[in-house]
Amino acid sequence: MIVLLIVLRILHVLGGVFWVGAALAMNLFINPSLRATAESGQKVTAHLITQTKFALALIVSSAATVLAGTWLYWIDSNGFAYGWMNTATGITFGVGGLFAFVGWGTGFVLSSTGKAMGQLAGQIRGAPTPDQQAQLAVLGRRQVNFSTINLASLTIATVLMAVARFL
Repeated sequence: MIVLLIVLRILHVLGGVFWVGAALAMNLFINPSLRATAESGQKVTAHLITQTKFALALIVSSAATVLAGTWLYWIDSNGFAYGWMNTATGITFGVGGLFAFVGWGTGFVLSSTGKAMGQLAGQIRGAPTPDQQAQLAVLGRRQVNFSTINLASLTIATVLMAVARFL
């Protein structure tokens, strides 16, 4: 059992570090830079989404984090037993897990939005047409809105996970 716990904790922590770190970097630095650099940013977006494994790495790391975390919660709670889940630690892990699930769900919306932006950016030659500009604006607003929810959810989940054992 101890080996299983160690493996799950490693998957949960390393997956979470990559997932939340990537979300922070993307939301706070990379996306604003891509938007500010217009045509050059569109090329980088197209490359990042269509030519690298970045999206796949986020999907794998987030899935590993959520699945390992859910399994650890099941083990800690002795099969989701109400008594443990109703303790301060159980509640904090549970609420943190809910925020992680919100972050996971918004991540899928962001992934599809990023893919659409990358494909559209790959089609643009020179200045975008008015139709392409309109499509980019809609996708950009969706990305900003869901990025805000994603970043807030993952940050809250991370903080709650970090403090839960001490409550």
